[in-house]
Amino acid sequence: MTAILEEAPLADRMRPTTLDAFVGQSHLLAPGKPLRRAIETGRLHSMIFWGPPGTGKTTLARLVSSQSGAHFLTLSAVLAGVKEIREAVAEAKVIRQTEQRGTVLFIDEVHRFNKGQQDAFLPHVENGTLTFIGATTENPSFSLNNALLSRARVYVLKSLDEDDLARVLRAALDDPARGLGGGHLALSEEAARLLARTADGDARRALNLLELAAQLAAGGEIATAVVAEVVTGPTRRFDKGGDIFYDQISALHKSVRGSNPDAALYWLARLIDAGCDPLYIARRLVRMASEDIGNADPRALDLALNAWQAQERLGSPEGELALAQTAVYLACAAKSNAVYTAWKAALAEVRSSGSLDVPVHLRNAPTKLLKELGHGRAYRYAHDEPQAYAAGEVYFPEDLGERRYYEPVDRGLEIRIREKLEHLRNLDRAAGKR
Repeated sequence: MTAILEEAPLADRMRPTTLDAFVGQSHLLAPGKPLRRAIETGRLHSMIFWGPPGTGKTTLARLVSSQSGAHFLTLSAVLAGVKEIREAVAEAKVIRQTEQRGTVLFIDEVHRFNKGQQDAFLPHVENGTLTFIGATTENPSFSLNNALLSRARVYVLKSLDEDDLARVLRAALDDPARGLGGGHLALSEEAARLLARTADGDARRALNLLELAAQLAAGGEIATAVVAEVVTGPTRRFDKGGDIFYDQISALHKSVRGSNPDAALYWLARLIDAGCDPLYIARRLVRMASEDIGNADPRALDLALNAWQAQERLGSPEGELALAQTAVYLACAAKSNAVYTAWKAALAEVRSSGSLDVPVHLRNAPTKLLKELGHGRAYRYAHDEPQAYAAGEVYFPEDLGERRYYEPVDRGLEIRIREKLEHLRNLDRAAGKR
Protein backbone atom coordinates (compact mmCIF):
# COMPACT_ATOMS: atom_id res chain seq x y z
CA MET A 1 0.00 0.00 0.00
CA THR A 2 2.86 2.38 0.87
CA ALA A 3 4.53 1.74 -2.46
CA ILE A 4 1.33 2.59 -4.29
CA LEU A 5 1.00 5.85 -2.36
CA GLU A 6 4.59 6.78 -3.16
CA GLU A 7 3.99 6.17 -6.85
CA ALA A 8 0.86 8.33 -6.92
CA PRO A 9 1.35 11.98 -7.91
CA LEU A 10 1.69 14.46 -5.07
CA ALA A 11 -1.58 16.17 -6.05
CA ASP A 12 -3.44 12.88 -5.66
CA ARG A 13 -1.72 11.98 -2.38
CA MET A 14 -2.56 15.37 -0.87
CA ARG A 15 -6.25 15.25 -1.72
CA PRO A 16 -8.10 16.46 1.44
CA THR A 17 -10.13 13.84 3.30
CA THR A 18 -11.96 16.24 5.66
CA LEU A 19 -13.70 19.56 5.27
CA ASP A 20 -11.25 21.19 7.68
CA ALA A 21 -8.36 20.26 5.39
CA PHE A 22 -10.10 21.58 2.30
CA VAL A 23 -8.66 24.87 1.04
CA GLY A 24 -10.76 27.51 -0.71
CA GLN A 25 -14.45 27.75 -1.69
CA SER A 26 -15.41 29.49 1.57
CA HIS A 27 -18.51 30.84 -0.19
CA LEU A 28 -19.74 27.22 -0.27
CA LEU A 29 -18.03 25.58 2.70
CA ALA A 30 -17.90 28.21 5.45
CA PRO A 31 -19.83 27.21 8.59
CA GLY A 32 -23.55 27.46 7.98
CA LYS A 33 -23.34 27.43 4.19
CA PRO A 34 -25.82 25.05 2.49
CA LEU A 35 -23.23 22.78 0.88
CA ARG A 36 -21.27 22.40 4.11
CA ARG A 37 -24.45 21.59 6.03
CA ALA A 38 -25.39 19.01 3.40
CA ILE A 39 -21.98 17.35 3.66
CA GLU A 40 -21.86 17.40 7.47
CA THR A 41 -25.35 15.97 7.85
CA GLY A 42 -24.90 13.40 5.08
CA ARG A 43 -27.96 14.65 3.20
CA LEU A 44 -27.42 13.51 -0.36
CA HIS A 45 -28.78 15.35 -3.36
CA SER A 46 -27.68 15.41 -6.97
CA MET A 47 -25.33 18.25 -7.73
CA ILE A 48 -23.04 19.70 -10.35
CA PHE A 49 -19.71 21.30 -9.48
CA TRP A 50 -18.81 23.91 -12.08
CA GLY A 51 -15.44 25.61 -11.93
CA PRO A 52 -11.90 25.87 -13.32
CA PRO A 53 -9.43 22.97 -13.07
CA GLY A 54 -7.79 22.30 -9.73
CA THR A 55 -10.47 23.87 -7.54
CA GLY A 56 -11.57 20.72 -5.69
CA LYS A 57 -14.51 19.37 -7.67
CA THR A 58 -13.49 15.71 -7.42
CA THR A 59 -12.44 16.08 -3.78
CA LEU A 60 -15.79 17.58 -2.83
CA ALA A 61 -17.59 14.70 -4.53
CA ARG A 62 -15.56 12.22 -2.48
CA LEU A 63 -16.26 14.14 0.73
CA VAL A 64 -19.99 14.15 0.00
CA SER A 65 -19.94 10.41 -0.54
CA SER A 66 -17.76 9.48 2.44
CA GLN A 67 -19.64 11.73 4.87
CA SER A 68 -22.95 10.14 3.90
CA GLY A 69 -21.58 6.59 3.97
CA ALA A 70 -22.56 6.03 0.35
CA HIS A 71 -20.83 3.73 -2.10
CA PHE A 72 -18.67 5.84 -4.45
CA LEU A 73 -18.40 5.17 -8.18
CA THR A 74 -16.55 7.38 -10.59
CA LEU A 75 -16.61 7.63 -14.38
CA SER A 76 -14.81 9.93 -16.77
CA ALA A 77 -17.01 11.25 -19.56
CA VAL A 78 -13.91 11.29 -21.76
CA LEU A 79 -13.59 7.51 -21.61
CA ALA A 80 -16.99 6.14 -20.56
CA GLY A 81 -20.12 5.54 -22.61
CA VAL A 82 -23.60 4.09 -22.18
CA LYS A 83 -22.13 0.61 -21.49
CA GLU A 84 -20.13 1.88 -18.51
CA ILE A 85 -23.15 3.79 -17.20
CA ARG A 86 -25.26 0.62 -17.29
CA GLU A 87 -22.55 -1.29 -15.42
CA ALA A 88 -22.45 1.43 -12.76
CA VAL A 89 -26.24 1.29 -12.39
CA ALA A 90 -26.11 -2.51 -12.02
CA GLU A 91 -23.42 -2.21 -9.33
CA ALA A 92 -25.47 0.44 -7.50
CA LYS A 93 -28.50 -1.87 -7.45
CA VAL A 94 -26.43 -4.68 -5.95
CA ILE A 95 -25.05 -2.34 -3.27
CA ARG A 96 -28.55 -1.16 -2.46
CA GLN A 97 -29.84 -4.72 -2.04
CA THR A 98 -26.88 -6.23 -0.20
CA GLU A 99 -25.58 -3.33 1.91
CA GLN A 100 -28.72 -1.18 2.22
CA ARG A 101 -26.96 2.03 1.24
CA GLY A 102 -26.98 4.41 -1.65
CA THR A 103 -24.45 5.05 -4.37
CA VAL A 104 -22.88 8.30 -5.51
CA LEU A 105 -22.02 8.26 -9.20
CA PHE A 106 -19.41 10.91 -9.88
CA ILE A 107 -18.90 11.81 -13.53
CA ASP A 108 -15.87 13.94 -14.30
CA GLU A 109 -15.97 16.20 -17.36
CA VAL A 110 -19.70 15.53 -17.57
CA HIS A 111 -20.10 18.17 -20.28
CA ARG A 112 -18.47 15.71 -22.69
CA PHE A 113 -21.45 13.36 -22.46
CA ASN A 114 -23.90 13.74 -25.31
CA LYS A 115 -27.67 13.90 -24.74
CA GLY A 116 -28.10 10.15 -25.14
CA GLN A 117 -25.43 9.39 -22.55
CA GLN A 118 -26.93 11.91 -20.11
CA ASP A 119 -30.37 10.39 -20.60
CA ALA A 120 -28.99 6.91 -19.89
CA PHE A 121 -28.57 7.51 -16.15
CA LEU A 122 -31.35 10.07 -15.66
CA PRO A 123 -34.10 7.49 -14.79
CA HIS A 124 -31.85 5.94 -12.15
CA VAL A 125 -31.29 9.34 -10.57
CA GLU A 126 -35.05 9.89 -10.48
CA ASN A 127 -35.81 6.55 -8.78
CA GLY A 128 -33.05 6.94 -6.19
CA THR A 129 -30.74 4.20 -7.40
CA LEU A 130 -28.02 6.79 -7.92
CA THR A 131 -27.12 10.18 -6.54
CA PHE A 132 -25.49 12.00 -9.41
CA ILE A 133 -22.56 14.37 -8.95
CA GLY A 134 -21.02 15.91 -12.06
CA ALA A 135 -17.90 18.01 -12.46
CA THR A 136 -17.49 20.39 -15.37
CA THR A 137 -15.31 23.26 -16.48
CA GLU A 138 -17.95 24.30 -19.03
CA ASN A 139 -21.12 26.28 -18.46
CA PRO A 140 -23.71 23.60 -17.60
CA SER A 141 -26.48 25.76 -19.07
CA PHE A 142 -24.99 25.06 -22.49
CA SER A 143 -23.47 21.60 -22.08
CA LEU A 144 -26.08 19.71 -20.04
CA ASN A 145 -29.65 18.96 -21.01
CA ASN A 146 -32.49 20.64 -19.14
CA ALA A 147 -33.84 17.40 -17.71
CA LEU A 148 -30.56 16.75 -15.92
CA LEU A 149 -30.12 20.36 -14.83
CA SER A 150 -33.58 20.42 -13.28
CA ARG A 151 -32.69 17.48 -11.02
CA ALA A 152 -29.32 18.73 -9.78
CA ARG A 153 -28.19 21.80 -7.89
CA VAL A 154 -25.32 23.70 -9.49
CA TYR A 155 -22.48 24.85 -7.23
CA VAL A 156 -20.00 27.30 -8.73
CA LEU A 157 -16.39 26.85 -7.59
CA LYS A 158 -13.87 29.68 -7.79
CA SER A 159 -10.16 29.72 -8.59
CA LEU A 160 -7.91 29.61 -5.55
CA ASP A 161 -6.08 32.82 -4.72
CA GLU A 162 -2.33 32.96 -4.05
CA ASP A 163 -2.76 32.70 -0.28
CA ASP A 164 -4.85 29.55 -0.70
CA LEU A 165 -2.28 28.04 -3.02
CA ALA A 166 0.54 28.91 -0.60
CA ARG A 167 -1.37 27.00 2.11
CA VAL A 168 -1.68 23.99 -0.20
CA LEU A 169 2.06 24.06 -0.90
CA ARG A 170 2.99 24.37 2.79
CA ALA A 171 0.70 21.48 3.68
CA ALA A 172 2.44 19.28 1.11
CA LEU A 173 5.85 20.16 2.53
CA ASP A 174 4.79 19.56 6.13
CA ASP A 175 2.87 16.30 5.72
CA PRO A 176 5.22 13.40 6.59
CA ALA A 177 2.91 10.63 5.38
CA ARG A 178 1.51 11.94 2.09
CA GLY A 179 3.64 14.97 1.33
CA LEU A 180 7.32 15.65 0.68
CA GLY A 181 8.94 14.50 3.90
CA GLY A 182 7.47 16.50 6.76
CA GLY A 183 9.65 19.58 6.88
CA HIS A 184 12.79 18.13 5.33
CA LEU A 185 12.54 20.48 2.38
CA ALA A 186 12.67 24.26 2.69
CA LEU A 187 10.73 26.56 0.37
CA SER A 188 11.34 30.28 0.52
CA GLU A 189 8.46 32.72 0.57
CA GLU A 190 9.59 34.06 -2.81
CA ALA A 191 9.67 30.59 -4.35
CA ALA A 192 6.27 29.72 -2.88
CA ARG A 193 4.75 32.90 -4.32
CA LEU A 194 6.26 32.16 -7.72
CA LEU A 195 4.73 28.68 -7.70
CA ALA A 196 1.38 30.03 -6.55
CA ARG A 197 1.38 32.78 -9.16
CA THR A 198 2.29 30.35 -11.91
CA ALA A 199 -0.41 27.88 -10.88
CA ASP A 200 -2.98 30.61 -11.60
CA GLY A 201 -5.68 29.37 -9.24
CA ASP A 202 -5.14 25.63 -9.88
CA ALA A 203 -4.12 23.61 -6.80
CA ARG A 204 -3.31 20.51 -8.84
CA ARG A 205 -0.95 22.50 -11.03
CA ALA A 206 0.72 24.06 -7.98
CA LEU A 207 1.40 20.64 -6.45
CA ASN A 208 2.64 19.18 -9.73
CA LEU A 209 5.11 22.06 -10.08
CA LEU A 210 6.20 21.66 -6.45
CA GLU A 211 6.82 17.96 -6.94
CA LEU A 212 8.93 18.62 -10.02
CA ALA A 213 10.91 21.34 -8.23
CA ALA A 214 11.51 19.00 -5.27
CA GLN A 215 13.05 16.43 -7.59
CA LEU A 216 15.52 19.05 -8.83
CA ALA A 217 16.28 20.55 -5.42
CA ALA A 218 19.69 20.13 -3.83
CA GLY A 219 20.74 20.44 -0.20
CA GLY A 220 17.24 20.27 1.23
CA GLU A 221 16.13 23.59 -0.21
CA ILE A 222 13.84 24.35 -3.15
CA ALA A 223 15.47 27.55 -4.32
CA THR A 224 13.74 30.23 -6.35
CA ALA A 225 16.14 29.50 -9.21
CA VAL A 226 14.98 25.87 -9.25
CA VAL A 227 11.35 26.94 -9.29
CA ALA A 228 12.13 29.30 -12.17
CA GLU A 229 13.48 26.33 -14.14
CA VAL A 230 10.24 24.34 -13.83
CA VAL A 231 7.97 27.32 -14.40
CA THR A 232 7.85 27.48 -18.18
CA GLY A 233 5.16 28.18 -20.74
CA PRO A 234 2.02 30.27 -20.37
CA THR A 235 0.73 30.67 -16.83
CA ARG A 236 -2.68 32.19 -17.41
CA ARG A 237 -5.83 30.13 -17.86
CA PHE A 238 -7.51 30.50 -21.23
CA ASP A 239 -10.02 28.31 -23.02
CA LYS A 240 -10.59 29.49 -26.56
CA GLY A 241 -14.26 29.08 -27.28
CA GLY A 242 -15.11 28.44 -23.61
CA ASP A 243 -16.48 30.49 -20.76
CA ILE A 244 -13.19 32.13 -19.74
CA PHE A 245 -12.60 33.22 -23.33
CA TYR A 246 -16.01 34.80 -23.74
CA ASP A 247 -15.95 36.30 -20.25
CA GLN A 248 -12.72 38.14 -21.07
CA ILE A 249 -14.04 39.33 -24.44
CA SER A 250 -17.14 40.54 -22.61
CA ALA A 251 -14.99 42.36 -20.07
CA LEU A 252 -13.07 44.12 -22.87
CA HIS A 253 -16.29 45.16 -24.60
CA LYS A 254 -17.90 46.43 -21.40
CA SER A 255 -14.75 48.34 -20.41
CA VAL A 256 -14.84 50.14 -23.76
CA ARG A 257 -18.56 50.81 -23.42
CA GLY A 258 -17.95 52.06 -19.88
CA SER A 259 -15.34 54.58 -21.12
CA ASN A 260 -12.50 53.07 -19.07
CA PRO A 261 -9.37 52.98 -21.27
CA ASP A 262 -7.20 51.44 -18.56
CA ALA A 263 -9.52 48.48 -18.01
CA ALA A 264 -9.83 48.10 -21.79
CA LEU A 265 -6.03 47.86 -22.06
CA TYR A 266 -5.89 45.36 -19.20
CA TRP A 267 -8.41 42.97 -20.77
CA LEU A 268 -6.84 43.39 -24.20
CA ALA A 269 -3.47 42.47 -22.67
CA ARG A 270 -5.01 39.47 -20.90
CA LEU A 271 -6.44 38.19 -24.17
CA ILE A 272 -3.23 38.72 -26.15
CA ASP A 273 -1.05 37.27 -23.40
CA ALA A 274 -3.20 34.13 -23.23
CA GLY A 275 -2.92 33.51 -26.97
CA CYS A 276 -6.20 34.87 -28.33
CA ASP A 277 -6.15 35.45 -32.10
CA PRO A 278 -5.51 39.22 -32.53
CA LEU A 279 -7.65 39.24 -35.69
CA TYR A 280 -10.61 38.04 -33.67
CA ILE A 281 -10.07 40.94 -31.27
CA ALA A 282 -9.84 43.31 -34.25
CA ARG A 283 -13.23 42.13 -35.50
CA ARG A 284 -14.73 42.69 -32.06
CA LEU A 285 -13.30 46.23 -31.91
CA VAL A 286 -15.03 47.00 -35.22
CA ARG A 287 -18.29 45.79 -33.71
CA MET A 288 -17.78 48.00 -30.65
CA ALA A 289 -17.14 51.01 -32.87
CA SER A 290 -20.58 50.63 -34.48
CA GLU A 291 -22.57 49.29 -31.56
CA ASP A 292 -21.41 51.59 -28.76
CA ILE A 293 -20.06 54.70 -30.49
CA GLY A 294 -21.77 54.87 -33.86
CA ASN A 295 -22.40 58.34 -35.24
CA ALA A 296 -21.37 60.05 -32.02
CA ASP A 297 -17.84 59.66 -33.45
CA PRO A 298 -17.74 58.04 -36.93
CA ARG A 299 -13.95 58.14 -36.86
CA ALA A 300 -14.04 55.23 -34.43
CA LEU A 301 -15.12 52.82 -37.16
CA ASP A 302 -12.36 54.01 -39.49
CA LEU A 303 -9.76 53.59 -36.77
CA ALA A 304 -11.00 50.11 -35.91
CA LEU A 305 -10.87 49.03 -39.56
CA ASN A 306 -7.38 50.51 -39.90
CA ALA A 307 -6.24 48.61 -36.81
CA TRP A 308 -7.61 45.38 -38.29
CA GLN A 309 -5.66 46.05 -41.47
CA ALA A 310 -2.52 46.94 -39.51
CA GLN A 311 -2.73 43.64 -37.61
CA GLU A 312 -3.12 41.71 -40.86
CA ARG A 313 -0.14 43.45 -42.48
CA LEU A 314 2.24 43.60 -39.53
CA GLY A 315 1.27 40.52 -37.57
CA SER A 316 2.22 40.13 -33.92
CA PRO A 317 3.54 41.79 -31.85
CA GLU A 318 3.78 44.97 -33.97
CA GLY A 319 0.13 45.00 -35.00
CA GLU A 320 -1.06 44.67 -31.43
CA LEU A 321 -0.09 48.27 -30.74
CA ALA A 322 -2.70 49.37 -33.28
CA LEU A 323 -5.29 47.27 -31.43
CA ALA A 324 -4.27 48.94 -28.18
CA GLN A 325 -4.51 52.39 -29.77
CA THR A 326 -7.99 51.58 -31.02
CA ALA A 327 -9.17 50.16 -27.70
CA VAL A 328 -8.07 53.35 -25.92
CA TYR A 329 -9.71 55.59 -28.54
CA LEU A 330 -12.98 53.67 -28.44
CA ALA A 331 -13.05 53.82 -24.66
CA CYS A 332 -12.48 57.59 -24.67
CA ALA A 333 -14.86 58.39 -27.54
CA ALA A 334 -18.38 59.77 -27.11
CA LYS A 335 -20.83 56.90 -26.79
CA SER A 336 -24.07 56.25 -28.63
CA ASN A 337 -26.01 53.07 -29.24
CA ALA A 338 -28.66 54.98 -31.21
CA VAL A 339 -27.88 53.27 -34.53
CA TYR A 340 -27.71 49.85 -32.84
CA THR A 341 -31.08 50.42 -31.18
CA ALA A 342 -32.61 51.83 -34.38
CA TRP A 343 -31.40 48.88 -36.43
CA LYS A 344 -32.94 46.36 -34.03
CA ALA A 345 -36.22 48.30 -34.05
CA ALA A 346 -36.29 48.42 -37.87
CA LEU A 347 -35.63 44.67 -38.11
CA ALA A 348 -38.37 43.94 -35.61
CA GLU A 349 -40.78 46.15 -37.61
CA VAL A 350 -39.98 44.36 -40.86
CA ARG A 351 -40.43 40.93 -39.31
CA SER A 352 -43.76 41.81 -37.76
CA SER A 353 -45.37 43.88 -40.56
CA GLY A 354 -44.90 41.55 -43.52
CA SER A 355 -44.11 42.44 -47.14
CA LEU A 356 -45.75 45.84 -47.48
CA ASP A 357 -45.87 47.37 -50.95
CA VAL A 358 -43.33 49.99 -51.95
CA PRO A 359 -45.17 53.33 -52.46
CA VAL A 360 -45.78 53.90 -56.17
CA HIS A 361 -43.90 57.18 -56.27
CA LEU A 362 -40.77 55.43 -54.91
CA ARG A 363 -40.81 52.52 -57.35
CA ASN A 364 -38.30 52.05 -60.12
CA ALA A 365 -39.55 52.79 -63.67
CA PRO A 366 -37.01 51.46 -66.18
CA THR A 367 -39.60 50.51 -68.86
CA LYS A 368 -42.44 52.25 -70.70
CA LEU A 369 -45.02 49.89 -69.16
CA LEU A 370 -43.90 50.66 -65.63
CA LYS A 371 -44.01 54.38 -66.35
CA GLU A 372 -47.55 53.97 -67.70
CA LEU A 373 -48.46 52.18 -64.47
CA GLY A 374 -47.36 55.26 -62.58
CA HIS A 375 -44.07 54.00 -61.13
CA GLY A 376 -42.03 56.96 -60.00
CA ARG A 377 -44.78 59.46 -60.82
CA ALA A 378 -44.97 62.43 -58.45
CA TYR A 379 -41.58 61.58 -56.99
CA ARG A 380 -39.86 64.73 -55.81
CA TYR A 381 -36.13 64.87 -56.58
CA ALA A 382 -34.60 66.17 -53.34
CA HIS A 383 -31.79 68.09 -55.05
CA ASP A 384 -34.34 70.23 -56.89
CA GLU A 385 -36.05 71.23 -53.63
CA PRO A 386 -35.16 74.11 -51.27
CA GLN A 387 -32.29 73.07 -48.96
CA ALA A 388 -32.13 69.83 -51.03
CA TYR A 389 -35.00 68.47 -48.93
CA ALA A 390 -38.46 67.49 -50.17
CA ALA A 391 -40.47 68.67 -47.18
CA GLY A 392 -43.53 66.55 -46.54
CA GLU A 393 -42.47 63.67 -48.81
CA VAL A 394 -43.46 60.15 -47.64
CA TYR A 395 -40.93 57.30 -47.77
CA PHE A 396 -42.63 54.56 -45.74
CA PRO A 397 -45.25 52.09 -47.06
CA GLU A 398 -48.71 53.62 -46.96
CA ASP A 399 -50.10 50.95 -44.61
CA LEU A 400 -47.25 51.46 -42.15
CA GLY A 401 -47.22 55.20 -41.79
CA GLU A 402 -44.31 57.22 -40.47
CA ARG A 403 -41.93 55.53 -38.04
CA ARG A 404 -39.02 56.85 -36.03
CA TYR A 405 -36.28 54.38 -35.11
CA TYR A 406 -33.17 56.54 -34.91
CA GLU A 407 -32.93 58.87 -31.92
CA PRO A 408 -29.49 60.57 -31.82
CA VAL A 409 -28.07 61.12 -28.36
CA ASP A 410 -26.78 64.40 -26.93
CA ARG A 411 -23.15 63.38 -27.25
CA GLY A 412 -20.46 63.87 -29.87
CA LEU A 413 -21.40 64.42 -33.50
CA GLU A 414 -24.91 63.14 -32.83
CA ILE A 415 -25.70 66.47 -31.17
CA ARG A 416 -25.44 68.07 -34.62
CA ILE A 417 -27.31 65.19 -36.25
CA ARG A 418 -30.16 65.59 -33.78
CA GLU A 419 -30.33 69.32 -34.52
CA LYS A 420 -30.43 68.72 -38.27
CA LEU A 421 -33.15 66.07 -38.04
CA GLU A 422 -35.28 68.32 -35.86
CA HIS A 423 -34.91 71.13 -38.39
CA LEU A 424 -36.04 68.81 -41.21
CA ARG A 425 -39.00 67.62 -39.17
CA ASN A 426 -40.02 71.24 -38.65
CA LEU A 427 -40.00 71.65 -42.44
CA ASP A 428 -42.20 68.55 -42.69
CA ARG A 429 -44.65 69.95 -40.18
CA ALA A 430 -44.77 73.25 -42.05
CA ALA A 431 -45.53 71.31 -45.26
CA GLY A 432 -48.44 69.56 -43.58
CA LYS A 433 -46.85 66.12 -43.14
CA ARG A 434 -48.03 64.19 -40.09
